[in-house]
Amino acid sequence: EVRLVESGGGLVQPGGSLTLSCAASGFTFRNEDMTWVRQAPGKGAEWVSAIDSGGSRKYYQDSVKGRFTISRDNAKNMLYLEMNSLKPEDTAMYYCGTDAGGRPTRGQGTQVTVSS
Repeated sequence: EVRLVESGGGLVQPGGSLTLSCAASGFTFRNEDMTWVRQAPGKGAEWVSAIDSGGSRKYYQDSVKGRFTISRDNAKNMLYLEMNSLKPEDTAMYYCGTDAGGRPTRGQGTQVTVSS
């Protein structure tokens, strides 16, 4: 069974930083591209970033370019999202995702709140 567990969210002031983690299990992590998506209250899900299976290709939504960095550790089956210069509009539930096994799967999410 594909399982993704996010952690690392919290309350941070504008301009602050957080690093989100995603622990993956139930599939061959090193073979799968991975994504981060977010969903703010009352809004639809929004793609944030993606990384290929080897970690060499990384993609970002324009609004987070230069502020967020996606990375992975295939030896530990872990995905990360380093977030710097956080803004109130980054407030959302953040989910890691995979299409492993042919079915899109997300974890339970971790809440990020950016507020003074």
